[in-house]
Amino acid sequence: MHRLVTSCALLIATAAGAQAAATHTPSTKPAKATAQATGPQVAVLETAQGTIVVKLDEKDAPKTTANFKKLVREKFFDGTYFHRVIPGFMIQGGDPNTKDEDPSNDGIGGPGYTVPAEIKLVHVRGAVATARIGDQANPSRASNGSQFFIDVKDQPSLDAGGYTVFGHVISGMDAVDKIVALGSDPSTPRGAAGPNPGKKALVLHATLEPLSKWEKPVEQAAKPAENKTTTAEAKSDSSK
Repeated sequence: MHRLVTSCALLIATAAGAQAAATHTPSTKPAKATAQATGPQVAVLETAQGTIVVKLDEKDAPKTTANFKKLVREKFFDGTYFHRVIPGFMIQGGDPNTKDEDPSNDGIGGPGYTVPAEIKLVHVRGAVATARIGDQANPSRASNGSQFFIDVKDQPSLDAGGYTVFGHVISGMDAVDKIVALGSDPSTPRGAAGPNPGKKALVLHATLEPLSKWEKPVEQAAKPAENKTTTAEAKSDSSK
């Protein structure tokens, strides 16, 4: 059982009874994002282990993706790190507390508001979801305003737990796998969220880019071979 031993923890409840922690902060209304360039976008996280590209699902999680993009534009995630890693389960980041020099408070930070739940998508490998506190204290299942986790394998037990999946990694799962393999940094005290790799899992910066830049181009259908007559064949025909 993965459990966070702190009264401020966010719990990820599984059908099997396993719990994974996240964080919570006082609930206020999230700030509205200003008008930006139109068209599908991806969030690009440059980490110490490589680039992670997240395709945002604006159709099924419009409020969550709008908030995430707002935070990216504000450079909220720059300088944070993935403060909780569990092999075979997930990596968790997005806590502004990881920017300070006190790892004991990692896992209990946020932007100061929650985001309404948008629970529609399932937890497969590469799914990106928001963290939140458990149902007893949070019956509406509202999401933490900034903390998120990336599933490193399919997690069907989380589907019934009610967590907002708002995107999927379309490039960089190798970097995710490297991060989850880091484990706890012996020089970093175990924080509120559990196994903490510290700044080894640093997010250098996060940006928004057009989805078209990262989508694989659709290959054009092969054209039927043209029936060309070679010079030799032409001479042969003329001699008949």
